[in-house]
Amino acid sequence: MRAVLGIDVGTTAVKAMLVGSDGSVLSESEVEHPVSVPRPGWSEQHPEMWWSSTVQAVRKVLHTTDAGNWRGKIAAIGLSGQMHSSVFLDIDGEVIRPALLWNDVRTSAQCYQILEGAGLDLLRSTVGNLPLEGFTAPKLLWLRDNEPENYDRLHTLLLPKDYIRYRMSGEFATEPSDAAGTLLYDVRRRVWSEPVLRALNLDADILPNVVESSETSGVLTAEAAATLGLNPGIPIVGGGADNAAGAVGCGATDASIMQVSIGTSGAVVTPATEPHVAPEMNLHTFCHAAPGLWYLMGVVLSAGSALRWLRDSVATGQSYDVLTAKAENVPVGSDGLIFLPYLTGERTPHNDANARGVFFGLNFSHGVGHITRAVVEGVCFALRDSLELMRLQGVSPSEVRAIGGGARSGMWLQTLSNIFGLPISTVQPSGGAAYGAALLAAVGCGMFADIEEAVKSCIKTEGAVEPDAGQRAAYEEFYGAYRRLYPALKEEFAFLADLTMRQE
Repeated sequence: MRAVLGIDVGTTAVKAMLVGSDGSVLSESEVEHPVSVPRPGWSEQHPEMWWSSTVQAVRKVLHTTDAGNWRGKIAAIGLSGQMHSSVFLDIDGEVIRPALLWNDVRTSAQCYQILEGAGLDLLRSTVGNLPLEGFTAPKLLWLRDNEPENYDRLHTLLLPKDYIRYRMSGEFATEPSDAAGTLLYDVRRRVWSEPVLRALNLDADILPNVVESSETSGVLTAEAAATLGLNPGIPIVGGGADNAAGAVGCGATDASIMQVSIGTSGAVVTPATEPHVAPEMNLHTFCHAAPGLWYLMGVVLSAGSALRWLRDSVATGQSYDVLTAKAENVPVGSDGLIFLPYLTGERTPHNDANARGVFFGLNFSHGVGHITRAVVEGVCFALRDSLELMRLQGVSPSEVRAIGGGARSGMWLQTLSNIFGLPISTVQPSGGAAYGAALLAAVGCGMFADIEEAVKSCIKTEGAVEPDAGQRAAYEEFYGAYRRLYPALKEEFAFLADLTMRQE
């Protein structure tokens, strides 16, 4: 049996997964890394840290699967990674400065520049998305506006997984699903958008070549192979952005299956056979990793990361298991405590970088269990916002599949099912984006004829979590209360953001 290697360059960790030609997971590993927050609203990581985490994760996978047996049987490598985050390289391929991440919201002024320079009509007809702080193009303009000496050195712009590709192969390349998140890529034609680049006065030469997600982009160099503990010459396929690869990894490759991801961020993803752009562009339209497919996506910027913040900053010393056990003893609605999970602003549906986290209704009767349950409920309410927008676009999935860390928690799944009012399934293997990247590699090296065959051969759904009728009814009322809070606070969020900036 041959094997493929899937690697997911996430915000909090790099995950590596060795997958057999029958789709079985032979081994997996995870190496965590931190996020730097130099100022409120800023979020950075040094790309060299991703490479270090990748090296450790790959070596760990090989060590736990008997390297002598599998090193020579790896037929291809697939890559996935966090979207939008910007890697700036000079002419020598050296990193110019730490990467600005997808949840960095310093670029509001640059978003207005893009709106004025390109205009809504051009954006709607080409890139299919509004300019938001997390996207790549505003980060590029921020570099030009605020660090001109660094911008003058810029030779190549890459995304996180594509930096790992460069370190592995020496090639500058990306693929459609990640390119679509830059705001510089024509999602309909699946090419870099020359009209948008001209409107923003950007040089197309800094952009990498685009290959299909299962197409070979290069091979592992001898130097990288020695560092990783692999054999040289292994093909590296295009791979996919984390949500696109995650969709492949859970079998969401047709319009009947909705994917809900609960990781650092949260996402609701629905595949589409054409690039449908919502009239108000309040949902993202991106290219799928599967050829000829696109997907609609709503994003919650702080999902699992909100619970992580609670664990690390409020309930210190308590594990996730302890926190969720306490939360399970709290009634639906957390005894009147509602959480807005806008810890780094919010995308869907508000597109508001000024929005901030809120606990509403806090009183002396509330303990850690109430706060934990409110965080989980608040994230699920935020995901429900994306579901409702998709319903307005005619989306009616026959199945909802959950992936990410939240999909491994019974409490997360039951709460999500109750708030969505839909059954929620999980899949096996449950590798998410790393598994999807491995399947793309398997297609690329000929183990499967295409992505559809790979998905049908390898992915099985598990029993669905069904909504509880009584809890669902209660959540409808609390969701209504949740929906009223943002409009009431929108102007206050803007006032507070201005006040904070002036104080700094």
